[in-house]
Amino acid sequence: MSIFINKNTRIITQGITGKTGQFHTEKCQEYANGKECFVAGVNPKKAGESIFGIPIFGSVKEAAQTTGATVSVIYVPPPGAAAAIWEAVEADLDLAICITEGIPVRDMLILRNKMKEKEAKGGKKTLLLGPNCPGLITPDEVKIGIMPGHIHRKGRIGVVSRSGTLTYEAVGQLTEIGLGQSSAVGIGGDPINGLKHIDVMKAFNDDPDTDAVIMIGEIGGPDEAEAAMWC
Repeated sequence: MSIFINKNTRIITQGITGKTGQFHTEKCQEYANGKECFVAGVNPKKAGESIFGIPIFGSVKEAAQTTGATVSVIYVPPPGAAAAIWEAVEADLDLAICITEGIPVRDMLILRNKMKEKEAKGGKKTLLLGPNCPGLITPDEVKIGIMPGHIHRKGRIGVVSRSGTLTYEAVGQLTEIGLGQSSAVGIGGDPINGLKHIDVMKAFNDDPDTDAVIMIGEIGGPDEAEAAMWC
């Protein structure tokens, strides 16, 4: 098993026509089941076109309804990234993964309040990973984000980290000594973000195919301590 994503996950790329979105979507397509998993892109100005064989839609809602996608990865530039996350939330996706770095804190404050308000009114909860994160991967199944796929191998060790670079370092060392990963999750280091260490730890705890977890923190905030106390 794995957490959050697997080989059957269907994914939308928001910002697929930008330089970063194009580059990493193509790399994700090349990894494991990526060709089957990445089923839609979004750009209102290029709806009806396609890239790498992926159809482009005018909105996340349309893309989800047409393709059955439940996850979105966001490479939209900082000024529009919070709005892109909200579009994924309004489309009732299961998970939105925001790679974008440098989103204004005020934008994220407003977004967080809107997400809480939607949930309070009984709306579907969309999980948010990031922003400013490398994404996540279930080795040999699917990767969503910017991590190098070749350093991962299938196994039973979970990895969760606020640092993208340290995520890769931990994974690389595990693989080198013959220990594979069930999933590796980079949650990002921004002050206002979505999933915390404790959320990911709970997901790993509920996964029968994860035997142990490496948790890596960074300076700033109590998230790691709260997760440690829960453990």
